[in-house]
Amino acid sequence: MSELLSVQSSKAVNKEAGREKLKPHTVSPRLAVPAHIMRPPYVDTGKNPFYDEVQVHDAESLVKMRAACKLAAQVLEYAGTLVQPGVTTDAIDKAVHQMIIDNGAYPSPLTYGNFPKSVCTSVNECICHGIPDSRGLANGDIINIDVTVYLNGYHGDTSRMFFVGSVSDSARRLCETTKQCLDAAIMQCGPGVPVSRIGQVIHEMGERAKLGVVPNFVGHGVGWHFHSAPVINHVRNREPGVMVPGLTFTIEPMLVEGTTRSKTWRDDWTVVTADGKLAAQYEHTILITKGGHEVLTVA
Repeated sequence: MSELLSVQSSKAVNKEAGREKLKPHTVSPRLAVPAHIMRPPYVDTGKNPFYDEVQVHDAESLVKMRAACKLAAQVLEYAGTLVQPGVTTDAIDKAVHQMIIDNGAYPSPLTYGNFPKSVCTSVNECICHGIPDSRGLANGDIINIDVTVYLNGYHGDTSRMFFVGSVSDSARRLCETTKQCLDAAIMQCGPGVPVSRIGQVIHEMGERAKLGVVPNFVGHGVGWHFHSAPVINHVRNREPGVMVPGLTFTIEPMLVEGTTRSKTWRDDWTVVTADGKLAAQYEHTILITKGGHEVLTVA
């Protein structure tokens, strides 16, 4: 789930894309979490804290961090199997919620900044933070599912795109390029590498593909805090700091077919492209090791 910051459809048609414009649908009541499951500290406050603390792990905390990230990856993999025409994002949320609590974890987005659901589902022109609702997925949609779990005091955070039925060549290219940007940025990671290198690589790849890289949502440190330093910009930047062994953070580039300008809905979470064109996002949690890096969010 990106730091800084729901979405779904109407009969209004985006004439350029030939598809329905996203519009809010019904959001069902918040799901319950059993009392025995450990909760992050923000749950009862409705706040969305960001910590300046850089989260560097020792061997003991890394065991818990690996477990949280592995569970997040497994949940995301399962969520992807549910993506098909007619399935609502609310149904995906319910299934994700159940799998998370069945594994003794808390769905990190739930009540973070008063977010009402357990997963983010961002469809078509939704850049990020889509709130699951009653809209059924349609053939040709693309959807980002963003899963974060809180297990034994640690957050694991990951997301990826899924195709609903048969999608356009341009939608497929957007998603594939976004994944390539993430992969290329990960390959840059290692001890002593400037944090700013990540944004430089992603921005250059986006420009070569003639796609926009959204500047105002970033990756972040993650671990015992959901969101913390360092800030991981996905565009060219002069953010200070270098990567050190034991550091964990997310990289989560968001690319768009048109303008990088965005609009935020009245729910204070749903972020959509200003021109209604498609957006895509991929995310992994990365560990910096003595010899390079490790992707933690793998099933």
